Amino acid sequence: MFTQDYLLQHLYVKGEVSNCKYHASGHIYFTLKDVKGTISCVMFAGSRAGLSFRITEGQQVIVGGTVDVYERDGKYQLYAKEVMLDGSGLLYEKFEKLKRELADLGMFSPAYKRPIPKYIKTLGVVTASTGAAVRDIIQVASRRNPYVQIILYPAIVQGDAACESIVKGIRALEAVGVDVMIVGRGGGSIEDLWAFNERAVAQAVFDCSVPIISAVGHETDTTIIDYVSDMRAPTPSAAAELAVTDVRDILGGLTLYSQRLQQGMERHIRNNRQALTRQKLRLQLVSPGARIREQKMFALSMDERLQERMRNILQGKRHKMAIYVERMKGLSPLEKLNSGFSYVTNEEGENVRSVSRLQEGQVLSIHMKDGTARTQVLSTDRNQLE
Repeated sequence: MFTQDYLLQHLYVKGEVSNCKYHASGHIYFTLKDVKGTISCVMFAGSRAGLSFRITEGQQVIVGGTVDVYERDGKYQLYAKEVMLDGSGLLYEKFEKLKRELADLGMFSPAYKRPIPKYIKTLGVVTASTGAAVRDIIQVASRRNPYVQIILYPAIVQGDAACESIVKGIRALEAVGVDVMIVGRGGGSIEDLWAFNERAVAQAVFDCSVPIISAVGHETDTTIIDYVSDMRAPTPSAAAELAVTDVRDILGGLTLYSQRLQQGMERHIRNNRQALTRQKLRLQLVSPGARIREQKMFALSMDERLQERMRNILQGKRHKMAIYVERMKGLSPLEKLNSGFSYVTNEEGENVRSVSRLQEGQVLSIHMKDGTARTQVLSTDRNQLE
């Protein structure tokens, strides 16, 4: 019926691109939708020659092609021959508009970003109770630190009730007082993730006093709360790694700190022992017994030096005295007398050196080597040489 209907072989369908995927073979798979319904589309690699742009999520396009049945799945789809742009998609426009509004309000400013605590006790998770996202978060968090308590708020993450459910989950976990919160879900189309682009959810994330890590979709998916949250994770697994510190790193750090502490204590004790030894030596040097011994040694040294100095002085004095004695011997009258000379004194004991001082009858004393003789002057004769 499809192949025989001429209208189904040549038609154009207008709608918004969703869930677009480029296959490695070159084929393009996407969904075309409007407010009434959706239709699956495929553009084979051979038909891409006339495509002048890259098909992305949210584009409003007009697709020309053929409707036929895909026998394996038993469903009909649109085989695109050409794709033309027809302005931006409605959801994409809403996304960009809200993004600009919130940015103007300053809700994306780094000044409002709170740091994620390094060590936590409780981890709050706002996501669906079933699905890969919650399983990945629990698995990664438990592996990294099994002592962390995980509190899950089973929120609706897709559909009309998702926005209100996510907001309630954020406020409920904030009231519980968790240390960090992960808000997110697994991957999907822009429609599936749209709840995280709602203003109410963005405001709840911004107003929350608990640091929030957004983990919506895959690495290439971006939502409004990624800009508002305190930190964005590319996947729910990555969010768990960012929120929970690996306990092995903690234990390794404790071991390292223990070794450093032990080394520091040993070094401190060694330094104190060395200082104590130095103080002991100083105390021994300044102790009364040591001072007395030192003074005794000094007194003995000074006594030896004094005796040596006295011996040297006495020896010098004796030498000088011997010289003086020899000199005095040359001037001594006794030495003259020993040589055969004599000298004369009057009665007063004065030495008589001139006959002019003598008178006849005057008594004189003649001093000689072995004695003294008394004589009387009979006469005097003057020397003719005078």
